[in-house]
Amino acid sequence: MATTQELEIMQLIANAGESKTKAFEALAAVKTRDFDRARNLLAESKEIDVAAHNAQTAMISREFDPDQTPEPVNLLMVHAQDHYMTSQLARDLIETLIEIFENRT
Repeated sequence: MATTQELEIMQLIANAGESKTKAFEALAAVKTRDFDRARNLLAESKEIDVAAHNAQTAMISREFDPDQTPEPVNLLMVHAQDHYMTSQLARDLIETLIEIFENRT
């Protein structure tokens, strides 16, 4: 049975993955010059990212709570952080690419 921490980590992974997927869908919309759809998908990506950020912030906050015993760092958490960071990087880069291509029209 999964622990509460494991469930939170899996939610972070799922949100980061969904955010990255929306960002790449936005980039695909640029290929067809559908900039409105690209911006909408990017906005969805950012909204999903907020859920991932909130999960990460809650886990980090518990690390500093003197009334809680810190959870050990495990490979699953490292994997979640990797997903979250790459989704943010992808979204930021794709946002810039959308701006570049939109301004070239």
